Amino acid sequence: MRNRLILGLSCLLAGPGLAGDLAFVTNQNSSDLSIIDLDQQKEIRRVDVAGKPAGVAVVPEWDAAFTVSPETKTISKLNRAGEVVDLLLLEGGPIGIVADVPRDRLFVSDWYNARIWIIDARAFVVIDTLTTGSAPAGLAVSEDGTWLASADRDADQVTIFAMTGFDVPKSITVGERPFGLTFGPDGNLYAGNVGSDTVTVVAPKSGEIIATIPTGARPYAIAFALGHGFVTNQYEDSVTVFSIDNHEVTGTIDVGEYPEGIDVSKDQSKVFVANWFSNNLMVIDAATLGIIGKITTGDGPRAFGQFVWEDKE
Repeated sequence: MRNRLILGLSCLLAGPGLAGDLAFVTNQNSSDLSIIDLDQQKEIRRVDVAGKPAGVAVVPEWDAAFTVSPETKTISKLNRAGEVVDLLLLEGGPIGIVADVPRDRLFVSDWYNARIWIIDARAFVVIDTLTTGSAPAGLAVSEDGTWLASADRDADQVTIFAMTGFDVPKSITVGERPFGLTFGPDGNLYAGNVGSDTVTVVAPKSGEIIATIPTGARPYAIAFALGHGFVTNQYEDSVTVFSIDNHEVTGTIDVGEYPEGIDVSKDQSKVFVANWFSNNLMVIDAATLGIIGKITTGDGPRAFGQFVWEDKE
């Protein structure tokens, strides 16, 4: 588990740093990463990432992005230029990834062994593990850094850990087969249940179910912008929009085929959706809910996690 592979300089993709806001979109079928200039709305670089990458965590504070390759059981660390600078081998089934920025930690879910790896992000080594329910997939850290949550798909539950000590985690039954999950701006946890076509809203401190929101078929991942939640529906080629205030559905947006990963711009004006079967990243105006862009990617974009890299300049 602690085996670490380091690429030599000859394996690096040479190139300068990239300006502007970017998206790092993992393409599972073509085993690569599309780096997209979000201002120009075009792909500007494609980087080989072995092992059919799916999960992604962009961390501008560390000048790093991390991708998860289930086939090779590796986490790749890349810089902003798209250079692969380190690899970490994890024996198991890595799938979801999220960063704990203030504490310099990464969390990676292990699909096969009902656990989460805790990784020292600077040394890039595993330092501990946490036990979850069966088949943990998506991971989320609350904005205030208080909570870590996993979507335990085969247990029909979410597990919530307090980040101080990880003592006495809460196991909360949600809908069927939760996969992606996100903490909303209201502090609540939102889990997309691909088996029951709902989003479950959970208060992390009490574990109380606050609401159940109907969605399209197979809701996969969730993001938030301008007071609304946006949910990708894999089997309906759409995004469900709901109000954070009352959890009522306010609209549906037709997107590409089999939408999966979703993220937003820092100013919340745009929502970005990766369409796995359409091989593109669609751009939604968060205010008007209209499609304002469609960007070609590699084959099979998943972008499961946080993939928008804001320019610090």
